[in-house]
Amino acid sequence: MQPLDAYAGRVALIVNVASKCGFTPQYEGLENLYRETRDRGLEILGFPCNQFGDQEPGTDAEIQDFCSTNYGVTFPVFGKVEVNGPDADPLFVYLRSEAPGDFGPSNGPLYEHIKATRPEALDTDEVKWNFTKFLVGRDGNVIRRYEPTTTPEQIKSEITGLLD
Repeated sequence: MQPLDAYAGRVALIVNVASKCGFTPQYEGLENLYRETRDRGLEILGFPCNQFGDQEPGTDAEIQDFCSTNYGVTFPVFGKVEVNGPDADPLFVYLRSEAPGDFGPSNGPLYEHIKATRPEALDTDEVKWNFTKFLVGRDGNVIRRYEPTTTPEQIKSEITGLLD
């Protein structure tokens, strides 16, 4: 896999992903968005993570196979990382600090689940669940964080506006 500096000068949507999550079907929307916009400067970068309900138990090779076989994923999917805690990947430490998020009751059942199982994560910059998305501009600055309940289709217009 290429180092992240290979994506400099492009708009990036960075997503922590998982293969056995209720949000896993978002792979389809992410791939559609990537195919429609990659020639205009969008990169979608997937980072598998097993910190939420053990929903990404596979090896890196198994994850790659799952993504390509089930969703035809062609965007880069990196090796498994941690996004929270003392072993969090430095990229996610940076993303979280720049875009702490707005996770609350509007996130419906997911909010209730986090409130019941990880209340200490509320009101922090922690990634709350799989398929949290960070939009990064061509200049490397974090523009926005989208919680898992926000689909790729819902953010398409904002992203395409950055590409024009």
